[in-house]
Amino acid sequence: MTEPVFLKHTSGLTLDETAKLCGAELAAPPHARRIVNIAPLDRAGPSDLTFFEHRRYADAAAATHAGACMTTALLVKHLPPQVAALIVRDPYRAFVMVSRELFPQSLRPSSFAKAGTVTGAHIDPAARLENGVTVDPGAVIGAGAEIGAGTVIGANAVIGPEVRIGRDSAIGANTVIANALIGDRVIVHPGCNVGQDGFGFVMSAQGHLKVPQVGRVIIQDDVEIGAGTTIDRGAVRDTVIGEGTKIDNMVQIGHNVSIGRHCILVSQVGIAGSSTLEDFVVLGARAGVKDHVTVGEGSQIAATSNVNGDVPPGSRWGGTPAKPVKQWFREITALQRLAREGSAETAADE
Repeated sequence: MTEPVFLKHTSGLTLDETAKLCGAELAAPPHARRIVNIAPLDRAGPSDLTFFEHRRYADAAAATHAGACMTTALLVKHLPPQVAALIVRDPYRAFVMVSRELFPQSLRPSSFAKAGTVTGAHIDPAARLENGVTVDPGAVIGAGAEIGAGTVIGANAVIGPEVRIGRDSAIGANTVIANALIGDRVIVHPGCNVGQDGFGFVMSAQGHLKVPQVGRVIIQDDVEIGAGTTIDRGAVRDTVIGEGTKIDNMVQIGHNVSIGRHCILVSQVGIAGSSTLEDFVVLGARAGVKDHVTVGEGSQIAATSNVNGDVPPGSRWGGTPAKPVKQWFREITALQRLAREGSAETAADE
């Protein structure tokens, strides 16, 4: 049995083309060498590009068999002479730029079908699809839905009535989208649920009264949403995801949440209803944000933190409850000191 290659690379780049693409200085010929693949330092071969950006990997760099390596002017001395060094300020960023060129298919989910093929799918006659839309087998597109050219609808995806999806977007397999307006170049990975009703009940001794959720989900251009993520539609206002925001797998976003532009939400983040994230906010893995909280522009919240109150713009907070990082570290240090002192006293008493 042959070993499959799921994401095939292009015909590759010469070293000159590689350097030009990312603005690198090519420190060592031969310029005619061709790069066709990417690999880590310890796995790279003569036709592979790798990167080296930290001194802790100097031993691996010295032993690499890569054809070319992105690195800095300070670290280039650690590379073997046969490796073509491409000198840049930020090696990993340059490596990613070239990787995107070598593997363009990796930038959005793949499709079973060719553009316009809808075999095995169900498209309501009242739906409107522009030319160049791809619909995979088993997908269902409801009445009044509109989908722009170049968009891919994955296998068994469900696009609800009146949903709008812009151009050059990709909706992953087994995703359900309802009550939503989605912009251009949006990627929704498989298994997401967008636009379902949020969790809202008025509790009482007589039973819990369900609150109607009558808003929408607005997803602006260039957003990417990871597999298994859920985004509730608004209750009394829209849930909004700002342009350029990137959301990891298994994230939960509650009703009425407003997320600004170019935010980063890492895996298993949970955001309760009616919270606001301003532009360029970063939430580490498994961070939680309480309802009706505002996290200010450019703030960063450490992984596993719980945000229970408003966070000023430009802050770096962590802990439970979250607080400024320096204060959090001081408290941890003080607790460790108290624990050591307590252990010493116990040992002395014994």
